[in-house]
Amino acid sequence: MKIVTRDIPPRAAWTLEQAGVHPLLARLYAARGVSSKEELDDGLARLLPPATMKGVTEAAVLLADAIARDRKLCIVADYDCDGATACAVGIRGLRMLGANHVSYLVPDRVVDGYGLTPPIARRVKDSGADLLITVDNGIASVEGVRTANELGLQVLVTDHHLPGPALPDAQVIVNPNQPGCDFESKSIAGVGVMFYVLLALRAELRQRGVFTAETQPKLDALLPIVALGTVADVVKLDPNNRRLVAQGLKRVRAGALPPGLAALFEVAARKAAVATTFDFGFALGPRINAAGRLADMTLGIELLLTDDPARAAELARTLDGINRERREIEGEMREQALEIVESLYDPEDEPPPALCVYDPDFHEGVVGIVASRLKDKLHRPSFVFAASQAPGKEHELKGSGRSIPGFHLRDALDLVAKRYPGVLLRFGGHAMAAGCTIAEEHFEVFEQGLAEVAQEWLDAATLTRKLETDGALPVEYRRADMVDTLQREVWGQGFAPPTFSEEVEVLSQRLVGEKHLALKLRHQGQPVDGIWFGRTEPLPPRVLLAFRLDADEWQGTRRVRFLVEGAEV
Repeated sequence: MKIVTRDIPPRAAWTLEQAGVHPLLARLYAARGVSSKEELDDGLARLLPPATMKGVTEAAVLLADAIARDRKLCIVADYDCDGATACAVGIRGLRMLGANHVSYLVPDRVVDGYGLTPPIARRVKDSGADLLITVDNGIASVEGVRTANELGLQVLVTDHHLPGPALPDAQVIVNPNQPGCDFESKSIAGVGVMFYVLLALRAELRQRGVFTAETQPKLDALLPIVALGTVADVVKLDPNNRRLVAQGLKRVRAGALPPGLAALFEVAARKAAVATTFDFGFALGPRINAAGRLADMTLGIELLLTDDPARAAELARTLDGINRERREIEGEMREQALEIVESLYDPEDEPPPALCVYDPDFHEGVVGIVASRLKDKLHRPSFVFAASQAPGKEHELKGSGRSIPGFHLRDALDLVAKRYPGVLLRFGGHAMAAGCTIAEEHFEVFEQGLAEVAQEWLDAATLTRKLETDGALPVEYRRADMVDTLQREVWGQGFAPPTFSEEVEVLSQRLVGEKHLALKLRHQGQPVDGIWFGRTEPLPPRVLLAFRLDADEWQGTRRVRFLVEGAEV
């Protein structure tokens, strides 16, 4: 591992500090590309205007007409946290804006696969719906939309994924990544796109005289759910996404959150009053995602829709139980996957440039998480496959991949598909995460094809894990109140949480819980505790550590400790 320090543009840091930003925050923000205090304004008025999103005005007219005619609307969701939150925001928002008949349908990961398929379109028609709305999917559903059109359904596609070569023939498409869309935030999550559609619909209804500025529903009540979906989908936290998340967090901390989110905080033993992006990403999001992985995402959506605290508590406990099961399955699969990978190369050598793992016992709902763990551990693009559980598709393997900076996974799949026609039955995704379906007999051909592309695209520098840090931590900021200051800010994908790096003295070290390294360190001449989760190998007496600031409580006193992220040894 190579620990590198981010560049801090001195002029930007000075400008922020002169504008009243805390000196440490000024330094951290400048290193993340912020150059003026205005960029840190997270007020709702600073959100990008909805009208700049292609299709959003037409979507507002389509929905306003449907509401005026008392049409039946059906949302087709996705089975991850972004899809579940987008569905809940859509249903809550449309009802607030006057829709009397709003239902939803969420595909089953195993039986239905991803997106709006022809069978899903038929099920929507059979439900009696007039207008089908996709959330967090649909941009690639050319066949599904065609079937919906043939059945006489109107279709509104809301999505944020990259489009394929052909767009679906929907009445309206709202997706900032479609050709010709000028919306600046290309990283907005599916839930954010649906929220923007609702903002545009409200404006349209104001124009029609249905509401005035005084009587219109307050859609900001939906922002806690928007924030959760945005963080859980690990989209880049650009300025607009940071505003959406900041606004959601403010409401959560003030106690203005739906019962479902409050119940999730409770089962996760987290405090909503001091909620952070970490809570969304690592405590609440995984519990909702677990439903789509192992059970039925209806559970997650119902949790986000209910206004009954008792029902919310019951659903949150169920999701917590499913998440525990998911962790057990994931742990077993991760161990098996590592054993398989370690059998592929000599322990003295470097791992292959790309990893592909399959075992007949793997669970398809957890392959993405295991691929992520492999990628984190070995710093290689990693694909994990499981046998399809869908009826009649037992000969197929479903794979999920995670990548490293410098290796665009979806583009790599595209190249494998061109070089080996017919091997990839289906594929899609982004630079850092992608999925595909192959025939079991083609596993080795796919493995070979991905290895070839990785060999061509990856060099030694890319294959060396780099950990970006913010350099040394001035000793005067090693305080518990500074931990709180940092945790209140919005950090996440593309706007990394503060990580510092310095050479420290290791005074003592011991294993706790058999898999974590508890440390006593000397930092700038003073003792401080440290913990390195998931590390068992001892450290040398002096070492360059990368760490985040944390505070733990002991006998009523809060003390700073270092959460170690890595070491250059």
